[in-house]
Amino acid sequence: MNIVCLDLEGVLVPEIWIAFAEESGIPALSRTTRDEPDYDKLMAYRLGILREHGLGLTEIQQVIAGIEPLPGAHEFLNDLRKRTQVVIISDTFTQFARPLMEKLGWPTLFCNELEVNADGTVTGWRMRTPNSKLDTVCALQSAGCQTIAAGDSHNDLAMIRASKAGFLFRSTEAIKAENPDLPAFDRYDDLLTAIEAALEA
Repeated sequence: MNIVCLDLEGVLVPEIWIAFAEESGIPALSRTTRDEPDYDKLMAYRLGILREHGLGLTEIQQVIAGIEPLPGAHEFLNDLRKRTQVVIISDTFTQFARPLMEKLGWPTLFCNELEVNADGTVTGWRMRTPNSKLDTVCALQSAGCQTIAAGDSHNDLAMIRASKAGFLFRSTEAIKAENPDLPAFDRYDDLLTAIEAALEA
């Protein structure tokens, strides 16, 4: 049995933190896992900025409500789900994800949890497992599944490399240059074709 494992932000929807940085006028919040491979360091940095500016979950959710999937993402996901099982594995949080999953047709999502006070202040985060994307792929494989993975950032590389086939999608030139052996695509049609070939292999 094959399962395709996809990253969410940058692959199917815009980067949430970049959208929030633009809406809030705080450029420092535009830093993502494309820039910082250490996720704990990145989240501590983000929460520090939120505290500094008195921003919390409510303000972030208001921005997320206006985010739409990337052009062609919903159609790509629908086409892919006709061919095989698909799981989205993301380092986003359940408090962010619901409106995005609704707009994508409610695909299966594995993500993490924010720790939030009653007043909406974000105080921390809980990862499902220490290496959430790699651990999830390995768990699926231990259940007898073969995985095919695609993502755009540093935190996707482990699940991509652990899978029987893996691809970079809409990644940065720097990440592509650091991983020249990984096929890289920028169009959903090309990614779908590559996944179909891997399904038949």
